[in-house]
Parts: sequence; C-alpha cells; structure tokens
Amino acid sequence: MRRQISRLVLLLAFFPPPAAAVDVEAVLAPFPGLSGFARLLASSPVARELAGRSSLTLLAVPDRDLPQSPSAFAAAAGADLADVLRYHVLLEYISPADLRRLPPSGKLVTTLFQTTGRASADLGAVNVTASGPSSLGVVRSPAPFPASNATVLGPVTSVPYNLSVFAVSGLIVPSGFDLAASDARPSAAPVNITRVLADARGFNVAASMLEASGVAEEFEGDERGAGITVFVPTDEAFASVPAGDRLQSLPADRKAVVLRFHVLHSYYPLGSLESIVNPLQPTLATEYASQAGRFTLNITRFNGSVAIDTGVVQATITRTVFDQNPVAVFAVSEVLLPKEMFARTGSDSAAAIVAAATPPPASSASMPPEPDESERTPPTKLSAPPGNYTTSLAASSSSAKTVGLLCIALLYLLLLLLPPV
Repeated sequence: MRRQISRLVLLLAFFPPPAAAVDVEAVLAPFPGLSGFARLLASSPVARELAGRSSLTLLAVPDRDLPQSPSAFAAAAGADLADVLRYHVLLEYISPADLRRLPPSGKLVTTLFQTTGRASADLGAVNVTASGPSSLGVVRSPAPFPASNATVLGPVTSVPYNLSVFAVSGLIVPSGFDLAASDARPSAAPVNITRVLADARGFNVAASMLEASGVAEEFEGDERGAGITVFVPTDEAFASVPAGDRLQSLPADRKAVVLRFHVLHSYYPLGSLESIVNPLQPTLATEYASQAGRFTLNITRFNGSVAIDTGVVQATITRTVFDQNPVAVFAVSEVLLPKEMFARTGSDSAAAIVAAATPPPASSASMPPEPDESERTPPTKLSAPPGNYTTSLAASSSSAKTVGLLCIALLYLLLLLLPPV
C-alpha cells in the first residue's frame, strides 16, 4: 500500500498543469518599462481577444521606443491602432532558443491580425529571422516592397509553452491594410479554404486537390457548429510522398477520404492542440466510415511542437496558416496517410494501397474497407477544445499549484499514518 501511495505522490508531483488562458496585463505588470505598451493593450479590444488564447508570443515595445502618439503613428501608415497591436501578437510560442535556431531565411509566423480577415494574402504574418550577436533577431512584414520592421532587443519574460514576451525596437505596421474594413463588419460567409491556401502560398497541390474533389464545399458546410481544424501538407510534403504510395493515382472517392482525413470536426487553435485532453481524435473521414474508431489521428506535444501520428506517417505542425473562429488551418510537414488505406511493406519505402485495391461497397462510394476485429474502437465524438478559459493566467496557475501541493501533503500524511506492511 505504501509503495502504491508513493507512486501516486510522484505522479502528482511531476504531472504537468493544464495550459491556462493568457492574462497579458498581469504578465506585463512587473515591468514598468513596458507600462505604456501594456496600457495600449488594455485600452484596445486586443486584451479581450487574448483572454481566450494560449501559446502566444508577444512583441512588446518599451516606453522609450513608443511614438509620442501611437494612434497618429498608425493612422499615418493607413492602419488602425488595434490592428497594429494585433500584429505584435504571434499565434505561436517562440522561446529565445527557438529564435536562435531559425534558418537564415527566417520563419513566417501568423499574427492575431490575420484572424480579422483584413489582411491581404499572407500579409497578416510576420517574417522572423535570426540576427547577429547584437540582437536576437529581426521581425518584418513579408511584403515584397519596403515594409515596417523591428529588431528583437531581447526576452522579457515567459510562461513556458503558453506566453513568451520579447522587447522589440518599435511598432511594426502591417502592410496592405484595407482602409474600408472595420471591426464592426464581421464576415458572415463561410471561410473559403481553397482561397486561404492560394493566398498563403506553398499549398498549390492541396488547393488543387480540394477544388477538384469538391471536398472543400463539405468543409464550408462543417464550419457551422463546432467549426473545423484543417491540417494542410505543403507542396514540399506532397513532393516527398514515396512513389510507391501512388497517392495521385487513387480513385476520386478514395482521394476524397484522404482529404477528409486531414480535418477535425471542431475548432482547435494551436494552444488547444498543444494541451489536448484526448490525443486520439476522429476526423471527417471517421464520419464516413462504416464503423467507429477508424481514420483517427493521434495528436500529442513532442519537443515543443504538435506531433500528428496516423499509424503510417508522423508529421508536425510547422506554422499557423489561418486562425479565425470557427476555422483553424495549420501547415503540416507530411501528407497524412491513413493506416486503413496505406500499409507499409517491410523496411523499404514502398507501400501497398489497401483501399485502392478493394472496390468500395455499393451502398457508399466513399466507404472505407471493413476493419480488423482486433482494431481498437475509440469514441467518435470530439472532446471539447481545451484551453479556452476565461480565468487569468496568474489565478489559474496559482490555484493549480496550491491544489497540487495540498494533495501531495495529504498523501504524505496518509503514508506516515499507515501501519507498515
């Protein structure tokens, strides 16, 4: 009995606390040199928009580097101040070590401004590049013409995997701002996934397949309700698919199954995926399957990234392409091939395509083959996306730590009171 309780105590001591929502005001409060930037956030809609998000990087401008009138500065550039502030919120957690590991070409990171729908193409993102010894890096607009940029002066603070704050040398203004757009004019039309991919660049194969298959129209219908999360392979990912997989030679109905396999029927921002409660998630292809538990994705956090395992392919999320409730679109490093259709043969790269060789049942053109009796059958319902809390980061973290310490103390007390076995 003592041994079992000891193990339980150790598990509680090392079990990671759940990700909490971001309270930026509380995080910036101990830094008086950022008080002006903190006030700008608090007086704008941006602070409320951050309340339900996690896994972010904030580019904060020190008071000495802020313009005398930030609103006039933004207006002179043809932008709205709230959108300028949104442009300083990156929808991805980046640590100083991550910054130093960036390739010479840099990394394109989506910002909160992209979620407004007012950014042209990928101009709602920033290009983050590593720099010389005098600074950690440079953040600039990806616009091909001269654009706003700022130097990363250094890290300020961080809440691991939840919020990272860097000081930058000045306000960065998004390019291609639509002056006619307004916060008070939300778009009622469903998100056109194919258009999003065309604007984001590097997803030509995926966009063509979606348009040719007609599956994109299904996605638009599924955006209502719980929303959708789409994992989109890059053109490089499609190019790296082994020839033996014969993906492009699949019949149209089987190709549609593969496309549906890249979609979760619920809206998951990046922070929610990083702290997902149930790692085994059904896809839209699961809903078309003859039995439950087929065509699922195993989603976990690994080495600071979100990893996706299909049973045949292991991929990672490389960047956020689009994130505007109820739709999230993420780039992935590999084409997600379902194990129900692709079975690897031995140690080589060849693959036997099970689904393509087996004609579909007469009752449904897109029905996958029957599963083995031994196949595991998890529930088909999606768990509610975690991480969308309204409590502050400081309160949530403090409460979780207090409860955890009390539990450990009580268990140790019980262990001492028990008679030896």
